[in-house]
Amino acid sequence: MAKASRIRVRLKSYDHRIIDEAAEKIVQAVVTAGATVVGPIPLPNKKKTFVVTTSPHTDKNAREHYQMIVHKRIIDILNASLRTIDRLQHLDLPAGVQIEVKM
Repeated sequence: MAKASRIRVRLKSYDHRIIDEAAEKIVQAVVTAGATVVGPIPLPNKKKTFVVTTSPHTDKNAREHYQMIVHKRIIDILNASLRTIDRLQHLDLPAGVQIEVKM
């Protein structure tokens, strides 16, 4: 049986509840497959702030601020077998989560 040395799963989402739910599903699937899991490790959030002038000609001080926050998590899977990879491929994760898998 061939073994992969390490699988790194990166998750990105705008909603922290959805990303935590997806990370929990991945961890449960990997643990039931028999591999060891390190994480989920939270990474620093990326914040983008947009300033929009509400009335551009009359009052320059009337502005609205919008913020977009990207939450990120890393999960490392050690001693992964073919069963673990199969479980990861057939996992049903919530929408709104970007997943990047590196072997």
